[in-house]
Amino acid sequence: MNPNLRWKGLFILGVVLICLVGLLGFRKKPDAKFAFSFPTSLTALRRNFADRINLGLDLRGGMHLILQVQVNEAVRTETDQVAQRLPVLLREQAIPYTEVRTVEINRVRLSDIPVEYTARFREFVAEHYAPAYELAPVPGDSTGYYVTMTASYAESIRRDAVRTSIETIRQRIDALGVAEPTIQEHGRGEHEILVQLPGVDDPARVKNIMQSTAMLEIKLVHDGPFASDTTALSSRGGILPADAMLLRSLERGREGWYIISRSSVVSGRDLRSARAEVDPESPGLYQVSFFLTRDGASRFGPFTEANIGNPLAVVLDNKIYSVATIQSRIDDSGRITGQFSLQTASDLALVLRSGALPASIRYLEERTVGPSLGADSIRAGFTACLVGLLAVSAFMLFYYRLAGVNALVALMLNLIILLAVLAYFGATLTLPGIAGILLTIGMAVDANVLVFQRIREELHTGKTVVSAVETGVERAFVTIIDT
Repeated sequence: MNPNLRWKGLFILGVVLICLVGLLGFRKKPDAKFAFSFPTSLTALRRNFADRINLGLDLRGGMHLILQVQVNEAVRTETDQVAQRLPVLLREQAIPYTEVRTVEINRVRLSDIPVEYTARFREFVAEHYAPAYELAPVPGDSTGYYVTMTASYAESIRRDAVRTSIETIRQRIDALGVAEPTIQEHGRGEHEILVQLPGVDDPARVKNIMQSTAMLEIKLVHDGPFASDTTALSSRGGILPADAMLLRSLERGREGWYIISRSSVVSGRDLRSARAEVDPESPGLYQVSFFLTRDGASRFGPFTEANIGNPLAVVLDNKIYSVATIQSRIDDSGRITGQFSLQTASDLALVLRSGALPASIRYLEERTVGPSLGADSIRAGFTACLVGLLAVSAFMLFYYRLAGVNALVALMLNLIILLAVLAYFGATLTLPGIAGILLTIGMAVDANVLVFQRIREELHTGKTVVSAVETGVERAFVTIIDT
């Protein structure tokens, strides 16, 4: 045998074996890693093959969503935090004022700053808020000032809100165990996110987990509960203090309205972990226990120690879930109670662990592909490939006889290598991908037809078989590459 042919044959055999091992010799473990497993049955063979080929959304079924992040909410939140923090800093600097309030999504107004404190106030704002904020006097008011967020800083907050939303949604989806999700920025500057989740069987639950902002806050209770918000306002003469707010409680047995502090002792940013546990006070129900970071505990401990005997509210997304009286110093933990099932408690703990969304999201587009539709697509694609392969095989065997057998073997190896490449690189097979495989069958046979016809022409000129094959392949190669 020609040594060159021997080495070529061994090389082809090696490539085919590597491809077969990649397609049929691996199984996917629960941790999403792959381990070698020699299939001992047809069922094991099919399972290994299915594990190695990732199916796209149109074949496997699942959800296709386009979300829009309400980025102006993130800007407003940043402005509100400035409005809440300013009074504390002004008191520390002994700068008098009568009111600090948010007037626009990016602007805070301060009233009645004495003229003699103007220079000191300007220096204070420049030190604490420049260059992200600009100070300007209120037209027609010599003692009023606007602290306005700059356009560049507002735009950076909007960009960060989209990036943070993508990471937060990805963490939540990963915790649900969805395989091969696509979560990425979408559109052209419209703050949109594309989410594709193959194989999702509970779309409502996934949507609820994704869109929950889950902003946890712990606040001091000033008064309550009241039967209605009107009653609560009447108790304060119809006007709440600047540092107070009115929220409704969802806690069983403590329904009603509470007047609570606007500022938080600790928030979701101080959260270290959260988990679902059985509620010891309500058999059959669950609670969410949360644990604070070292920094959060360092603030929470002294606060609770100074407020023993006062009620404290656990607030989630502007709803009170728990109200309890502080009995002793609490350092690094707390709990959220309610009529939670195991799944709802687990979902809430998951959302808290993944962090709060910086802003709410709105669904612009939603498509759900059922697994039966995906199965139909796979069946139709397989049938098309099989019919195309049989038709091509029949033609090649009829027209080229034994040479046609060589073409069919090459075609099968072509398909094995193609599928192995998909498996090794973790590529996703979609319905257009099946169409591409069909096209590959046609193009591969077309190459053989060109070679065989060229060999026939060389044989008709009187050349030997070996010479005709070499010349035919060489001259047809340029045409094949061009095709």
